[in-house]
This record gives sequence, structure tokens and C-alpha cells, in this order.
Amino acid sequence: MHIGIMDGTIVRPTLEETLDGVLEYGLDHMQFNLVRAGLQELPAQIDPDLYDHIRAEFKARTMTMAAICGHFNMIHPDLEQRQEGLRNLRVLASACKRLGTGVITLCTGTRDPDHMWRRHPDNDTPAAWADLVASMSQAVEAAEEYGVILAFEPEVANVVDSAQKARRLLDEIGSPQLKIVMDGANIFHTGELPRMREILDEAFDLFGNDIVLAHAKDLDRDGQAGHLPAGKGLLDYAHYLSLLNQLDFDVPLILHGLTEAELPESLAFVREKMAALKRQ
Repeated sequence: MHIGIMDGTIVRPTLEETLDGVLEYGLDHMQFNLVRAGLQELPAQIDPDLYDHIRAEFKARTMTMAAICGHFNMIHPDLEQRQEGLRNLRVLASACKRLGTGVITLCTGTRDPDHMWRRHPDNDTPAAWADLVASMSQAVEAAEEYGVILAFEPEVANVVDSAQKARRLLDEIGSPQLKIVMDGANIFHTGELPRMREILDEAFDLFGNDIVLAHAKDLDRDGQAGHLPAGKGLLDYAHYLSLLNQLDFDVPLILHGLTEAELPESLAFVREKMAALKRQ
């Protein structure tokens, strides 16, 4: 596994300085966000010269853009907002080849109109699922056209809030362009922490072969997504990393949910856990 960093953890005045800052920590993989280049995460248009510039800056540093963020609320109660997100996602998909990445990360969304990662009771309705399938089907059409992977993240606050629902969505869409971002700190409903290993094992059994990116953060409770740096919470990191390590392919492990000040300790923690796996 290559350890990488989420965009926004290390921020400098310019793109070039930000990438240099990432390298200072010995990291060469990044989940990128166009915000770092002065745009919205999902802009309505992108100047081709800009994405050529971004790719050149990554290449000059031998860095890998492991994925690029393309998050929007795929089941927003306002249809026009969903459609706008889909239009802009197509713009991003068309730019990926020149940006130098083949993976766009997605949020499956929530019925909450104001916050993409806030739980809403209507997430569990058949109508919400139908809207998700409709949005994802259109998104996958763009992914297939431009040859990119869309990777969504199961999370307790979103409509896909479990490993079972993630598997269901993969099966209903039925496209090789749709994959998974795995975050072990995001999948525990209230009361499920005592079954942590069982739930992690089940997730990897259900969609392990479809994971293209993994996140490394931590949690202090179940029933919500984790918000702590890796090593500062309750996640069984030895088991989580062992499951990732057993996959037949290398998956970038992206640190996030932390500040730059917290990065050295968290990075050292993850590196030690990975080193321990190699010693076994």
C-alpha cells in the first residue's frame, strides 16, 4: 500500500508549494481537489491549460494523483441540484485523462438539503434509493464514455450506509466503472462497535475486490462517521490494514480527517502498523 494524503490537509499559498509540502512528509500520493487550483470542486468548465498545468506539476515531482474529488449530493431533494452535479461531473470526467488520474470519488448523498454528509431519516426510503440509482446510472454513463472509475464511499450518514447497500448498488448498476472507497471508520451504526471485526470482515467479503481507494482516519463512537486522526480512536487498525493488505492489488491509503499539526504522529502510527504487517 502507498500512503497518501487528502487534499486540504496540507495547504500552502500556491499549488506548487502545496505539492512540495506533501513531499516534505515523504508522501507521493494524493486525493486531489480542484479547489487547490482555485476552482470549485465540481466546476461547470475547466480551462484545458489549467489541467495540463496541474498534471505537469504532479509529474515534475513524481507524484501520483490517486483520485480526484467529485462529490455532490446524488439524492438531493432538489432535482435541479442533482442534475447540475451530474453535468459538472461529466466535465470533470472529460478532464481526468489530461489531469493524470483515472478515479473520481463520489458521495452517495442524503436527503438533508444543506449538508451532504448529514444523516436524514428519508435516506432509507425507496424513493431515495430510486433517485440514487438514477443519478448513479447517469454518472456511470459519463465514466464509461471517458474511461474513468467512479468510487463511492459507504458511510452511515448517507443513503449507502452499509456494506450490504454498497454491494446492492454495485450489482444494480452493473458497471466495471463503479468501485468503492473504503473507510473503516465510517461504517458502524449505533451499537455495532462490539462487532467491529465481524463488520469489517463482512465488508471486505462483500466488495473487497471492488475497492480502489482506502481512507485512514479514526472514530470515537459509532452511529456517525469518524472524525479523528488515525491512531486516536477506536478503529482496530491492525485488522483494518491486514484486510487491505490481503487484497490482490495495491490500494492507496489516504490519510484524512486531521490537521497538518496532527499529521506526523498519525503518519508514524500508520507506518508502524504497516511495518508490523510485513514482520508477521
